[in-house]
Amino acid sequence: MATYHHFGVPTKERPQNATYIEGGKVYASDPEAHPYRIEFLCFDDDSPMPEAIRTQPHAAFLVSSLDTALAGQNVILPPFDATEELRCAFIQDGDAVIELMEKRQ
Repeated sequence: MATYHHFGVPTKERPQNATYIEGGKVYASDPEAHPYRIEFLCFDDDSPMPEAIRTQPHAAFLVSSLDTALAGQNVILPPFDATEELRCAFIQDGDAVIELMEKRQ
């Protein structure tokens, strides 16, 4: 079962109060601070993130098991540690970019 978490939107302007994620070379706003749970993302020109993630909005969902949720999916970014408590991955379903997130216990 997946639970909606946020909607990610790539932007050319660095979001206010953004956190820099060095591995992805991206500035990310906190979706929990936005009334509609929007996460704004501003990628460095040399970001290693896949083009689909850098250029297309994505929906993000919490899942109980990331490994189970990824089975049989078109994985465009394999699992990585986003924070100390979140493990994430990105898939593409048709034209839709989707982030799957698992909270550590």
